[in-house]
Amino acid sequence: MMIGSILLPNRLFAAPMAGVTDRPFRQLCKRLGAGYAVSEMVTSRKDLWASLKTSRRANHDGEAAPIAVQIAGTDAQMMAEAAAYNIDRGAQIIDINMGCPAKKVCNKWAGSALMQDEPLALQIIEAVVAACAPRHVPVTLKMRTGWCDAQRNAVRIAGAAESAGIAMVTVHGRTREQGYKGVAEYDTVAAVKAALRIPVVANGDIDSPEKARDVLKATGADAIMIGRAAQGRPWIFREIAHFLATGEHLAAPSVLQAKAWLLEHLHDHYGLYGEYAGVRTARKHIGWAVRALPGGEAFRAEMNLLETCETQVNAVTDWFDALADTHRLLPSIQAANEPCINDITEARA
Repeated sequence: MMIGSILLPNRLFAAPMAGVTDRPFRQLCKRLGAGYAVSEMVTSRKDLWASLKTSRRANHDGEAAPIAVQIAGTDAQMMAEAAAYNIDRGAQIIDINMGCPAKKVCNKWAGSALMQDEPLALQIIEAVVAACAPRHVPVTLKMRTGWCDAQRNAVRIAGAAESAGIAMVTVHGRTREQGYKGVAEYDTVAAVKAALRIPVVANGDIDSPEKARDVLKATGADAIMIGRAAQGRPWIFREIAHFLATGEHLAAPSVLQAKAWLLEHLHDHYGLYGEYAGVRTARKHIGWAVRALPGGEAFRAEMNLLETCETQVNAVTDWFDALADTHRLLPSIQAANEPCINDITEARA
């Protein structure tokens, strides 16, 4: 699997999700089988680049290559400058956000709202490609099937993007109007794949090894991108990889192995955010990890009251150790992985 001249280890990707796919989470997904992981969206507004939020999103210290950064905005020149800014900070691939359905993003005509203005969308694509080409950095595009059911223009925009130099297109199988409701459809993804020569990635509702297999077959896509299903279960990537290679299910992780991965993630998380913000932003990751486990909801309620890294780590350690006394393995992925859209309050890409 190639993005431009960059060789990826596999075709299983972690989707960009604001408030979720920060550097610690991307690192964890890569360690557990994702061949590629895209950052949270970084604004194209210069006045926000020095903010703590953006500086954290542009921090790639120690991150395994390739480093992919998603940028969002509505002005072609500003988006080109944002691409250069992030390349200076280590980005090896730039992804353009035309898929985020969040109101606070779309109300500013960014994200999936750009699909309503095809000339502007193409101007942005051309400007970003022009900024990245001299530095040999490929540009990718993440989009939806269209703005609404009556305006499914993904094939047209994808074709124009390919002609403008985009190296890969990811299509989430929903319109912006759908948000994350209903079910994803893959006919549009298949139509985009049939129309393009560059790699096409299928995204939306891929939550099990069987679903990954079926979506790849139905769309002919070169890769799949997983978002919500990786929340609390980042090992889904290695499970899918094993299933695609062998046709058999990988044994579920042990409770103690899951504990070790979560603690590793927490320490990395605290290192990026510090104690005050780190404890609070880690709560959702812990909550996702325990939500399907026996007693998980009660533990999450108790854990959300803790306010130091030490007490949070100790609580997680003790809870998983107690669970291991009665359960050696985690529940299977099919039983445990239920979408939990309301767990995220920030905009997602």
